[in-house]
This record gives sequence, structure tokens and C-alpha cells, in this order.
Amino acid sequence: MAVAVVDLGAFEAGDLAVAAEVDRACRETGFLVLAGHGVPAEEIAAIRAAVAAFFGAEPGVKEAVRAGPGKPYGYLGMGAEALARSKGEQTPPDLKESFNGGPLSVPAAETDPDALAFCYAPTPWPEVAGFREAWEAYYRRMEGLAARVMALFAVALGRDRDVFAPAIDAPISALRALNYPATDRPAEAGQQRAGAHTDYGSLTILLPDDGSRGLEIRAPSGEWVAVDPVPGAFVVNIGDLMELWTGGRWRSTLHRVVVPGELAGRRRMSLAFFHQPNWHAEVRPMEGGGESVISGPYLMGKFASATS
Repeated sequence: MAVAVVDLGAFEAGDLAVAAEVDRACRETGFLVLAGHGVPAEEIAAIRAAVAAFFGAEPGVKEAVRAGPGKPYGYLGMGAEALARSKGEQTPPDLKESFNGGPLSVPAAETDPDALAFCYAPTPWPEVAGFREAWEAYYRRMEGLAARVMALFAVALGRDRDVFAPAIDAPISALRALNYPATDRPAEAGQQRAGAHTDYGSLTILLPDDGSRGLEIRAPSGEWVAVDPVPGAFVVNIGDLMELWTGGRWRSTLHRVVVPGELAGRRRMSLAFFHQPNWHAEVRPMEGGGESVISGPYLMGKFASATS
């Protein structure tokens, strides 16, 4: 169950064979490795350095930006989340901490009180030199990259490349910096660095540490298969809303982050950009019929289930 490597730059230069590769990857695994993305190496280095400085800061720096009850943005410490609960599985809390930030601006016409209180809540910025600047630059870069991938997805589905554009012109995406500390004791039964879950939105763009291990996806056979990072590339997977949009043609695949036994004494860090359609976007199968959901309220419900 190999994860395909696709070249976004080649697609944008006119190679439509890439779209066929993407369709096959999203039907078979729901995951792909994205090369040819054009994200500057210096921006990647800057956000990695900023995130490492934040997680390495004294506890008071992190506590100053701790997310309040029911709030999606800010710092979440160890034991604050159990992602498997979003799939109805009761597990011990995940072995991770995170910093989370949302959209950088609020649409002028947005008046929905839930939208303003939840996905458009302000991101609290830590007192770490250069953190906000690096974060905002990377967020903007990921927002643009996600729109480019959505255009690729549209062509892979045999549609006009702008078919998703009306639903993603004001996305409520979130960026998460994740720190999985080195472990010095055995995990509890059923406990992982990140429990088995699917992502909620349209797609996720993951930047793992070079050489890191632990991300696994579940094959149709039930076997867990490792997805190791490729230097200079992102890992992209589709989420539940893309599975719904495609009427089940593409798979939102169950995945988790485990602690490889020989690497238990090493921490893992990654950045995950969760692309989510506009708050008010109605997502339903493109071929018609079937269920539909509204992006924003759907996201709120998933967040609540994972943090309760």
C-alpha cells in the first residue's frame, strides 16, 4: 500500500497525467506525497525554528496562551485531546501538546455568532521572538497551496479546476504545530501520540520533521502501514468533507501517530494545515443526492467530541 508521490508543479505546467495519479491515490489510500509545491525553503525553516522555540520555552510562556474551555486556538497541553474520541472510541489522552491558530482575517459580511466566537476567534500570540511573523507567513503560504491542490483535485475528479472555488474563497482553515515529546515510560493501554482518527475537512497539508517516523494509515486489510516523510515534500491527505463531496469515491483514511519502539526517546514535531471550506458552505455529493453538511457547524461538533 505505497503512498504515491505527485508533482504539483508538473500539473500546473500542463501535465494532466498527474491528475490521474491523484485520483488513483485518493481512491486507494486517501494520502499522497506532494512534491513540486514551490514553498520557499526559508519559510519552512523559519516556521520550524519558531515552533521549536515555542515548545522549548519555559512553561509560563505556553500557559500565557493556553486555549480556554471550548476555544480552538492557543496552546493545548499534554492530556488535552484524544483524537480517537472523534470516531467514538474512548481512549486515554494523546501524548502530545500543540499550538493552534485560525484564519488571519474575518470576512466583513460575517455575522454568524457561532462563526465569530469559534473559527474567527482571535489567535493568542506567544511572547516568542519572530513567532507571529513566521506563523502568519506560513499560514498564508499554506492557504494558497491548499487552493492549488483543490484545483488539482477538481481536475482529478473530471471537473473544471474552479469547481470548488465558491466554497473555499473564505476558508476557515486552522494551522496546528504539534510536539510529541520523548517518552520515558510505557503508554497506557490504547494510548498513542495521536489516536486513530480521520481529518474533518477537505484536505490536510502535513510538514513532518525530516527523518521522523510514527505516522501510520490503516489499509483496507486492517493492517497499519507507515508513511515516512520525503525530504522537501509535504504529506497530503483528504478529509471527511472531501469524501462526502466525492460521494465516497475518495477515502478519508483512518490514521494515527505511534511511538516507534526504538524512537521512544526522541520527540517528533510537525505542522498540520487543516483546510476547511467556508463556514456557510454546504457540502454534498457532487453527483447529487445523499447527505449534506454545513462546514462550520460540522467542524465545531468534531472539535467538541475530541476535546471533551
